[in-house]
Amino acid sequence: MTISEKIRLTRQQKNISQGELAQLSGINTKTLSRYELGASIPPADALKSIADALGVTADYLISD
Repeated sequence: MTISEKIRLTRQQKNISQGELAQLSGINTKTLSRYELGASIPPADALKSIADALGVTADYLISD
């Protein structure tokens, strides 16, 4: 599973909208959408912010 798939799946499992995750993580909604679509890969600081907002570790999001 890719990072983008893990972000999207984890967000959906926690019933958080993209807009809510963007607000919680401090990342622009369009940028977050690009991460979820796999159009770009989040840098380490953004990945950490997303993981914190989702209540998981960054390692979880990057592991297979």
